[in-house]
Amino acid sequence: MKYTTKAGEKSTVKITMKFDAEEWKNAQTQAYLKNRGKFTVNGFRKGKAPKNVIESVYGKGVFYEDALNALFGDNYGDVLDKCEKKFTVVGDPDVSVEDFSEEGVTLVAVVPVKPEVKISSYKGMKIKKYEYTVQDAEIDAEIARVQDRNARKVDVTDRACALGDIVNIDFVGTVDGVKFDGGEAKGFDLTLGSGQFIPGFEDQVVGMNIGETKDVNVTFPENYQAEALKGKPAVFAVTLNAIQGKELPEVTDEFIKDATGSATVEEYKAKTRERLQAQADRRSVDATENSILEAISANTEAEIPQAMIEREIDNLIQKFEYQLMYQGLKLQDYLDFLKVTKEEFRKNYEESAKKNVMSQLIISQIIKDEKIEATEEEVEAKVVEQAKSVDKDVEEYKKGMDPRQFDYIRSDIIIVKLFKFLQENNEMYMTKYRSAKCKIWKKTF
Repeated sequence: MKYTTKAGEKSTVKITMKFDAEEWKNAQTQAYLKNRGKFTVNGFRKGKAPKNVIESVYGKGVFYEDALNALFGDNYGDVLDKCEKKFTVVGDPDVSVEDFSEEGVTLVAVVPVKPEVKISSYKGMKIKKYEYTVQDAEIDAEIARVQDRNARKVDVTDRACALGDIVNIDFVGTVDGVKFDGGEAKGFDLTLGSGQFIPGFEDQVVGMNIGETKDVNVTFPENYQAEALKGKPAVFAVTLNAIQGKELPEVTDEFIKDATGSATVEEYKAKTRERLQAQADRRSVDATENSILEAISANTEAEIPQAMIEREIDNLIQKFEYQLMYQGLKLQDYLDFLKVTKEEFRKNYEESAKKNVMSQLIISQIIKDEKIEATEEEVEAKVVEQAKSVDKDVEEYKKGMDPRQFDYIRSDIIIVKLFKFLQENNEMYMTKYRSAKCKIWKKTF
């Protein structure tokens, strides 16, 4: 087999593989030996008919497809191995037959490859650096959550219901004066402010007194699961039967010790601040790295093949699917609820996928250009650190490690070095924020 490669349009490579008459003949023979048991020919036991007899009955080209598949499958991987320094394939090939005769066969594979990345600048730029800090209000909110988890429910009879109360209600819903399925219940417990009912319902119940009946006017959302109720105005006749409030415990050292294990309120606050600040620090790093990549992306050109984008969309959807699974939901059920197809859902991820792929290409290119590496000493130090964190002997810990863990450690070291290099070689100006979530890129390359 002889082959040639030629760069094509839109980050593709054309691989041409030529097979001579003998190779083509041998491929047909192998296809015959593999598949002869599938053919029945009068006068022969199944699987015993000669090749030329099967061809005379079923047609000359009966084994061509399997032979062509075998030629490509047996040789394509070898070609890629020999060309691994010239290009990196990132998707499935589009295969066609260019020439076909008894004298031989020519197969052509057009494959998407990792694109050339042209970065005009990644040094000497002015780039925003983020720093998220924890506010006292966040510490207070954590303490309030501890109080709420340990609150005692008490019957309320001397006031109207308020947000946070648990109310017991009867209700009957109607649309255009007609009751609808699922719109009626007696003795239903509802926590006001939980968002369990459609928008507007709970807000109108707030302020009702025990024994009071009130018409609550709402409009069903346009994306409501029941087709007949989408966007329809409805009236619920609501009767308030009972109110339960929450009696919050007093925040004392004794309460905090029982509820959290911390010896005092101040100790709990300190631990909480440390935990929240660690989270904020991680967000700061992520946001700053994202800022750096966005700045470099503005100076970068790369003709990204669709195969890379589709693969990244697959990754993003898979992550979302895992999140749904943790909530006991299936992706298809989620799509059915939204009334969207999987194709429409995929389109929502396209821009994020393009951005992620571009970030990965930039990272890979700069690492290559700057020859950023992880030394064996650095990898070893990281392994020692991990072993200590789980109180294990280093050699014992290594025995239980998967080879991929070493690759991950090496990659992580390189990524840290890369962004340290980029921060040192650009003018980073500080922007401080209160602790908040931010969008991050995917750390892979």
